[in-house]
Amino acid sequence: MKQSKAKKCTVRFEPSGLKIEIPSGTTLLDTARKAGIYLTSICGGDGYCGKCKVTIDDGQFQARPTTLLTPEEIRENFALACQTKVLSDMTVTVPKFHALQVSQILVDADAHRFSELAGDIREGVFEFDPLVRKLLVEMSPPTVQDHTADHERLYVAIRRQIEAPIMQTGFRILQGLSKILTKTNYKVAVTIGRRGGTTEVIEVEPAGRVKTNLAVAVDLGTTTVVAHLIDLTNVTTLDTEATYNSQINFGEDYIRRIIYAEENNAFDEMQNRIVSDVNNLIVTLAERQKIDLQDITAVVCAGNTAMIHFLLNLDPTRIRKEPYIASVGFMPPIRAAEAGIQINKRGLLYCLPSVAAYVGSDIVAGVLTTRIYTQKGISLFVDIGTNGEVALGNRDWLVCASSSAGPAFEGSGVRHGMRAGAGAIEKLTVLPDRSIEYKTIGDTHPAGICGSGLLDTLAELFVNGIIDRTGRFRTNGDQRLTEGDEGLQFQLVRASNEHHEIVITQADINNLVRSKAGVFAAIRVLMNSTQTKPKDLDVIYIAGGFGNFLNVRQAVTIGMLPDVPPEKIRFVGNTSIAGAKTVLLSREALETAEKIADSMTYFDLMNHPGYMDEFIRAGFLPHTDLSLFPSVKLAAEKV
Repeated sequence: MKQSKAKKCTVRFEPSGLKIEIPSGTTLLDTARKAGIYLTSICGGDGYCGKCKVTIDDGQFQARPTTLLTPEEIRENFALACQTKVLSDMTVTVPKFHALQVSQILVDADAHRFSELAGDIREGVFEFDPLVRKLLVEMSPPTVQDHTADHERLYVAIRRQIEAPIMQTGFRILQGLSKILTKTNYKVAVTIGRRGGTTEVIEVEPAGRVKTNLAVAVDLGTTTVVAHLIDLTNVTTLDTEATYNSQINFGEDYIRRIIYAEENNAFDEMQNRIVSDVNNLIVTLAERQKIDLQDITAVVCAGNTAMIHFLLNLDPTRIRKEPYIASVGFMPPIRAAEAGIQINKRGLLYCLPSVAAYVGSDIVAGVLTTRIYTQKGISLFVDIGTNGEVALGNRDWLVCASSSAGPAFEGSGVRHGMRAGAGAIEKLTVLPDRSIEYKTIGDTHPAGICGSGLLDTLAELFVNGIIDRTGRFRTNGDQRLTEGDEGLQFQLVRASNEHHEIVITQADINNLVRSKAGVFAAIRVLMNSTQTKPKDLDVIYIAGGFGNFLNVRQAVTIGMLPDVPPEKIRFVGNTSIAGAKTVLLSREALETAEKIADSMTYFDLMNHPGYMDEFIRAGFLPHTDLSLFPSVKLAAEKV
C-alpha cells in the first residue's frame, strides 16, 4: 500500500519576503534553515534555549507546550520555531533580534595588528619564503649543441634560484609548456608551490605576470569567517572581508552541528555551507580589487579542529565521542579545487595543524603570532569564543586545554543575551542610586546584552552587593529586583515604546558564573600542573572578538582571569587570521607552526582528575580562595 505524500505548504518570511515550499509537518526552524533564514538557536532545535522566537501572522500550526514564552508573548503570537510544525500556508515574521550584524566582525583592526604582532617578515622573524611564489625565469633557447628538453631546461633554471631537490609539474602545464617558452623566447614567470618537500610548478606565464602573486588567508571561526587578500610580492594586505558562518543555522556551536549532520546525513551540506562562505568572501575581495580568481594561487586556513574537518569533509564524529580524537591533525596541502574553493585551478589549500580535537589550528596560530614559544618568561594565551581555549608556556614548554565556557558570553543560556550587533548593550554600570548606565553598539535602542555587557553586568551586580559571592540575588528591597516567570530577576532596562524590558535572571547569572568558572578552572589546571603562580606570568594575551571589548578590571573582579597588574594583559585580536597570513609568507613559519602543534601537551579536562575541583572552587565570585584575587578581596569581603 502506497503512503500518501505529505501536503505541500508555502511559508513566507517577513520582512524579507522570502517564500519556500515544504512538506506539512516540517518545523519552522527547519523551514527557515532550508530558506536560508537565520534564526538564533543555541540548543540546535532541542527546545530548551528559547532563542528561536518568531511571530506567526497567519496559518495553521501545531506547537508543543513550552514554559519559555511569557503570557504576553503568547498573546502576541510568538512561537518557538523549533517546537512549531507547519500545517498550512503561513506567514511568519522574524524579529529584528535575530539579525546578524556583519559590520560588527572586526577585520580592519586585525589587518593592522598583523604588521605589529604577527611575525613581521620584514623584520626577519621568519625568512620571507612564501608557500606559493613567482620567479622570473630566463633560459637560453635550445640549439643544435644544447638538446635539453624544455621541461628539464625549466627545472635547471628554477634550481639556479631556489633549493628544490624534488620537483613536479602537472600534465596541463606540460602540454602547453613548449608553446609558451617559444612564444616568450624562454623568459617566463613561473608560479611554484611548496607541498612538503616537493616543489610544484603551478603555472607558467609571460614574464610580465611575475608581480601578480596573490593569496588569501582565512580564519574559519565557528561563528564568523574572515578572509584577507594578500599580495605576496610586497607583504601587503590588499583587502579584508568577513561574514557569519552559514552553518550557524544548524547550531551555534560545532558539537550541535556534528550532531545535526549525523542525525540528518548532512555532512555534505555542512561542507557546502562553509565552502560557499569562503568562496563568497574570495569572490567579493576579487571583484572589489578587480582581480581575476585565477591570479589567486593559494589559500591558508586556520580554525578549530571541527571547522577544518567540515571544510575538507573529513569525518568529525569522533571529535565529540570518547576518546575525542580528530581524523587529521596535520593536513598536507591539497588542490583548493578538491575542496571546492574557487581560485586558480591548480592553486593550493593549506590548513594549519591542530593539537587535539578541542585545541585547533587557531590556537596554534595564536601561539605562533604572539611568539610565546620564543620567550624566556611564562605567557598565558586565552581565546574566549564559542569555547574557551587556553595555552600556557615559554620557549621550553607549552601546555594547552579547552573548556566549553564561552557560549554564555555569546548569549547562550541568557534570556536577553545576544551577539555583538546593533542595539546590544556592550558596557554597563550600576550607579550608587541603583540606576543603570549603559552603552549600546551603534548608540541605538537596546535590544539585548552582548558578551562584554554581560561581563560588566555580572561584575557590577557583585561589587554593588546586588548578588552575593555565590551569585545569588540579595533580597534587600531593591525595586529593580522582582519575581518573574523564571524566578528572581533584576531589571537593567525599563520597557518603552521603542524597546522591550531587559532583565537578567537568576538562571542567567548561574550560567555566566559557570562559564567564567570553566575558563578560570582551565587556567588553574594548566598553572597547577606546571607549578606556575600568577606572579610568574609575564603576559596574558587575550585573543578573539570578545577580547577586543573586554574590561580587564571586570574580568578579574568576577574571577575569569588571574589577578595580575593590568599592564600585563594584552589584547591581540584575531591571531587565527594573523597566523594564517604569517604562514602564507614563510615556509619557515609553517614548519614552526607544525613544531608548536607537535610540542604542545594537551590536557583533556573532561578526564582530568583536578578539573572538577577547580571548576567548583571557581564557581564563586571571584573564587572560594580570595588569596588568589588580592585586588578584589576587599570588595568581596564587603559583599
